[in-house]
Amino acid sequence: MKCVRVNIDNFDEETRKAVETKQPVFVLFFGTEDPETSESWCPDCVIADPRIRKAVSTVENSILLEAPVGGRNDWKGNADHPYRVRFNVPAIPTLFKWTAAGPGDKLVEEECADDDKLYKFVSV
Repeated sequence: MKCVRVNIDNFDEETRKAVETKQPVFVLFFGTEDPETSESWCPDCVIADPRIRKAVSTVENSILLEAPVGGRNDWKGNADHPYRVRFNVPAIPTLFKWTAAGPGDKLVEEECADDDKLYKFVSV
């Protein structure tokens, strides 16, 4: 599994490059890490992150694009957040399968921490 950190400025370029490889591409939207704790401010993200990485790593040649949504105040209550507007990210964490056509199937919040759902999601 290859991991690439993206942001709103390079998102389109990085997703395009990943999809062009013809490898399985997943995009994870999550709460940015708190500099003091090095953990996400989002408790669901903290729980789901290692599970997501483990599941995606089972997919040969997979690419995981990591898309932090910013701090708590950047995300909570901000209906105009670029990821909400552009990709209809409803909550975090959200894990998408990504294709040349853009976002496909997704897992949201507690689904991202459910090992059965995760492994089924990445294997299809």
